[in-house]
Amino acid sequence: MRVLITGITGFVGSHLAQQLVLHPELEVFGLRRWRSNTSRLGAPAESIRFLEGDLLDPPSLLRVLQACQPGVIFHLAASSSVSSSWQTPTEMLQVNAVGTLHLLEAVRQLQLDATVVLACSAESYGIVKPSELPITEEQPFRPVSPYAVSKATVDLLGFQYFRAFGVRTVRLRLFNHCGPGQSDQFVIAAFARQLAEIEAGMQPPRLAVGNLDVSRDFVDVRDAARAYWLAASRGEAGEAYNVASGRSRTLRSVLEELLAMSPARVEVVVEEARLRPAEIPVLEGAGDKFQGATGWRPEVPFAATLRDTLVYWREKVRRRS
Repeated sequence: MRVLITGITGFVGSHLAQQLVLHPELEVFGLRRWRSNTSRLGAPAESIRFLEGDLLDPPSLLRVLQACQPGVIFHLAASSSVSSSWQTPTEMLQVNAVGTLHLLEAVRQLQLDATVVLACSAESYGIVKPSELPITEEQPFRPVSPYAVSKATVDLLGFQYFRAFGVRTVRLRLFNHCGPGQSDQFVIAAFARQLAEIEAGMQPPRLAVGNLDVSRDFVDVRDAARAYWLAASRGEAGEAYNVASGRSRTLRSVLEELLAMSPARVEVVVEEARLRPAEIPVLEGAGDKFQGATGWRPEVPFAATLRDTLVYWREKVRRRS
């Protein structure tokens, strides 16, 4: 079977590709823009056929889909930073919402017999009352950031194209995923990068943070990649699924656990620039529906996620120094 990954050179896309190439029955294709760097993929890149296209260029998507005729499309390409979405709201909506619309419309026009797994987000849930925790798939959307609005739109488009046109969409609402290879635009990677630079003597022993009192439900990227394949092979078309650990952690406790892995002694400093205009106090998901449908369970211990992320940034800092 042929599978196509949009966003294959990104954080989750590269981990998913590394897992899928281990399946001999799969032929893996990747959608990439001409300037995308494939080095993150490592050796598996040799087993992947790359096709050039852009979510904001509908004719290029038609060419790509006609060329590879995929049985499964993993739509991971996105502008994915919540924090930067406040500065670039128009780009966020164009890439995430309009780009997804272009992809779904191309699938519809070509009448492809394909399952489309959409990377949606728990950020779409937004403000959740304490009585509504843990969050189930029935929770209404109350998004508070441009990123969350864009991902809520992706989610709704997926449902609409299933109901109106019979496009087999499966919507994965991932809670915060993290792990080795993630950009330092994201909180755990930002902590790890700064800590690695402090250890290497590249910055003073001051670690800049935002709001440490919010709580998030973290899933390792390798577990998230497994979830995508299980969604394609066992998920039900038209459904939305939470991918969550079922446990929330304050960012303060995450930072404390990470600091305990380092010999460095640092001063933690709250920076105004790292505070968001609107914040979600708690995101904690109920993953029972997805676990029941697919058998997925988180396998990577959170301590291992933190350790591997710190090791990744130590190596990256070492190569820079």
